[in-house]
Amino acid sequence: MRAVDAAGLVLIRERGGGPEVLLGRRHPGHGFLPNIYVFPGGRVDPADRRSSGHPERFHPDLLRRWPGPPQSAAAFVRAAIRETFEEAGLLLGRKAPAAARPVPAGQVWRAFREHDLVPSFADVRFVCRAITPTYSPRRFHTRFLLADGALCKGAIGGDGELEDLAWWPLDRIPALRLVDVTEFVLNEALALWRARGSKPPALLSYRGDCAVVRRAPA
Repeated sequence: MRAVDAAGLVLIRERGGGPEVLLGRRHPGHGFLPNIYVFPGGRVDPADRRSSGHPERFHPDLLRRWPGPPQSAAAFVRAAIRETFEEAGLLLGRKAPAAARPVPAGQVWRAFREHDLVPSFADVRFVCRAITPTYSPRRFHTRFLLADGALCKGAIGGDGELEDLAWWPLDRIPALRLVDVTEFVLNEALALWRARGSKPPALLSYRGDCAVVRRAPA
């Protein structure tokens, strides 16, 4: 079974007690990783491969680290921002310029316009990617992205797919049910967040039950 393209967004924000990470627990009735805490994210839809209708400029570090043609990054960034709105009710955006703008297509992109925001495409960076095992009933090739949670506007809500959704301090995360991929991605994202992201981006895949990490050439 071919792995489906997907995007996940790691949102980290700084608070007085240190960094906090947005995580939610997948609904118990979900067919993939029920009751497991994850980052917002999901498959890349066909609509994600079309322009949002907002200005789209991307972080040079994202394009430099991207594992593939730079132009292919746009769909994954759009998917990550869209999924964060759908699953968490949050808009990753900055205040819109005063100039008049056409009405974008798609619910999430209209929501930005309605809140006088533009999506923060330029604030998203690439962390790493992961491919689920060949024996998994659902297979995803997920590109994980990173952004500053302080840029998120709105109240945590969403469509109910993620429960117990909250900003979790780092010292409380070990008590949550995470899979190895989420733990690995979080460590990679924190290194990038703390400006120690000099390591080339990694690919986590599986050989049988064993996780294998490979890094792109520097």
